Amino acid sequence: MSSPSVQSEKLRVLHELLAAATHEASVTMSRWTNGLITLSLDEVRELPLEEAIAELGIDDQLLTMVVLSLEGPLSGEMILTFDEQNARQLAASLLNRPVPQQEEWTELERSALTETGNILACSYMSALSRLIGEDLMLTAPYFLQDYGGSVLQQALLPQAMAGDQVLICRTGFHRHGQDLNWRGLFVPSQQLREAMEKAIQTPA
Repeated sequence: MSSPSVQSEKLRVLHELLAAATHEASVTMSRWTNGLITLSLDEVRELPLEEAIAELGIDDQLLTMVVLSLEGPLSGEMILTFDEQNARQLAASLLNRPVPQQEEWTELERSALTETGNILACSYMSALSRLIGEDLMLTAPYFLQDYGGSVLQQALLPQAMAGDQVLICRTGFHRHGQDLNWRGLFVPSQQLREAMEKAIQTPA
């Protein structure tokens, strides 16, 4: 096992790499939302699986989510989470419509939300692909309403099986500088994490 100082340095350089990818994704998100939404990398943390869900504060919340997976050996998950109100507001603003009152999501609203996830994730992974020198291939996004803790636990499980710590990268969303109750969670597999660390350690 690496010493705490070595692990701390790895997290620091991983944060730099992921911050660069987040910046590119923020530019794309701003264009997609006509300047409404920007992103920031809030944290890159390593902690035990049993603490991860509680630390993120989503264990018992029913959330609206857009989920994308990476295919191949360099796998991982990108999960966008929203409370119902924020999800409805985003879909309405993208469709240039009032926020609907009905309980059921229409196909058009779901499509607006999943396309947002697709644009964000593709931009993020494209930047990350260039940084690590490996092609990362995303599956199509899907719309999901479920308990966030359960979904995140499933995404983190492969990491937990490979070691006693899991890595979580959390992105914040902002509207005109104000924080939104959205989360972007990137959960790399152990193989992808090792590829990122190797890219950092290899001179350009």
